[in-house]
Amino acid sequence: QVQLVESGGGSVQAGGSLRLSCAASTFTSCMGWFRQAPGKEREGVAAVDPAGTTDFADSVKGRFTVSKDNAKNILYLQMNSLKSGDTAMYYCAAIRLDCRGASLTPGFYAFWGQGTQVTVSS
Repeated sequence: QVQLVESGGGSVQAGGSLRLSCAASTFTSCMGWFRQAPGKEREGVAAVDPAGTTDFADSVKGRFTVSKDNAKNILYLQMNSLKSGDTAMYYCAAIRLDCRGASLTPGFYAFWGQGTQVTVSS
C-alpha cells in the first residue's frame, strides 16, 4: 500500500500561482495529478514517469509543470497563470509497478490521495 498526502492548495486570484505537493509513504513509479470540479468528471492534469517523461492536459500546457523528487518520494505541481477554470479538487495518484510513459488516465493508477482544494477567483 502507498499513502499519498497532498498539500499546497488554497485560494488565489486569477493570474496567481500555487505549488501543490504530494508526499508518498514509499517508492512509487509513475505518478500523476488529477482534478475534479463539482458536477464534472475527474480529468488528468499532469503526469510523470520514472524516466522524467511528462504529459499535460491541453488546458494547462504552458502554465503548469510537474516534477518528482525521487529521493524524497514527493511529486510537485507548479501552477502558474491560474484561471477560474482551474478551480477544482486536485488529487495525486501513483502506481508501484514498472511503467513507461506518463499517463493521464485515472484507471492507470492504483493509489490515490484525499485531495487538496484549489480555488481561483476572477
